[in-house]
Amino acid sequence: MLKLDKKVALVTGCGTVGEGWGNGKAISVLLARQGASVYGCDLNAEAAQATKTLIEAEGGVAHVEVCNVTKAAEVKALVDACMAKYGRIDILINSVGRSEPGDPVTMDEEVWDEQMDVNLKSAFLLCKHVLPIMERQGGGSIVNISSIAGLRYVGKPQVAYAASKAALMQMTQTTAVIYAARGIRLNSVVPGLIFTPLVKRLADKYAKGDFDGFVAHRHNQVPMGRMGDAWDVANAVLFLASDESRYITGQQLVVDGGITAATR
Repeated sequence: MLKLDKKVALVTGCGTVGEGWGNGKAISVLLARQGASVYGCDLNAEAAQATKTLIEAEGGVAHVEVCNVTKAAEVKALVDACMAKYGRIDILINSVGRSEPGDPVTMDEEVWDEQMDVNLKSAFLLCKHVLPIMERQGGGSIVNISSIAGLRYVGKPQVAYAASKAALMQMTQTTAVIYAARGIRLNSVVPGLIFTPLVKRLADKYAKGDFDGFVAHRHNQVPMGRMGDAWDVANAVLFLASDESRYITGQQLVVDGGITAATR
């Protein structure tokens, strides 16, 4: 089950800066373990290369490159390069994201625009260029990584992040309906509080650098008593990318240890 042999997966945000596992890195490695040829991109060349090295060390197939997925020309070049190398795209994973603090009064317009570009426009641009390819192939699966911040307030003043992640889910659902009869499925994975290397940077932004206190607070917010990790997200992505989920489209798979169920 959940085998991806002979499939090609295009994964954005495939690297992790620093030690540990971020979502894009874990997703890339897991898809490769299940047989997919992975074409990954990241803003950080070293981080992307580290993911490629891990995949190849396990006998998998991967190619990575640097790409700013908020730029239309770079996205088109990325998709064209993937097609030139592998000849098809069966799976698209949009996993880039960025959170900055602020409300409409305190947030600069430029920060708002940047959040919308990273969290929403990037997925729009990838879908714009990949959907026609999948339609010609007769099908495909697109999984967009959203956030429970797009479902409800989760304790951090991140109005642009929350708005963009909510919009990402609606874009995913609407596009899923439009393309359902064409054999293309689109779904969202909606992580809750996930313990990745990004948490250190979030502590700097939202807790004045109190990493230990921030981590403890996040653990305590979750009914299961702990944050999830990148593999929890990756396993959900694998299911939605695989043929075992062939009758699922336009849905949100929430991976959050019960936090949204407890805060309705």
